[in-house]
Amino acid sequence: MTDYGVVILVHVCNGMDEIITAPSLSLTTGLPLPTVSKILKKLAKKKLITSHRGVNGGYSQRRPLSKISVAEMIEALDGPVVLTACVEGAEQSCNVESLCPVRGGWDRVNTAVRNALEEISLEELCTPARLTEVVNHPETKEIRRGFIQCR
Repeated sequence: MTDYGVVILVHVCNGMDEIITAPSLSLTTGLPLPTVSKILKKLAKKKLITSHRGVNGGYSQRRPLSKISVAEMIEALDGPVVLTACVEGAEQSCNVESLCPVRGGWDRVNTAVRNALEEISLEELCTPARLTEVVNHPETKEIRRGFIQCR
């Protein structure tokens, strides 16, 4: 979901103050409308985009891509950034915790990964800007969907 979420969020943020609808994003990205709608609702709930109700409703940028970290994006759609469930504060305990030689060791790894993802903005993730059109190459049968151009 995070992969799709990044594509959708970048399209919304590239629209700046423009209000974009789920059906138009579905057409632009080639993603199924139910998936786009689900992701947009989650992004709005986590305040990464703004939801507008009514006949002329849709979604718009809440803040620029430079102010949204990769960690925020992942957490909005997939929950906390952790490599394993056996970390301090986990809701479920491990059946072999008392025997585990790395008990508590994963916390350092999870913290390092989270810190690294917090330091990268979605704008940085998109740079350099890439934009291609949908191409159906006759010799290789390769189909390339449009990448997103970040501002």
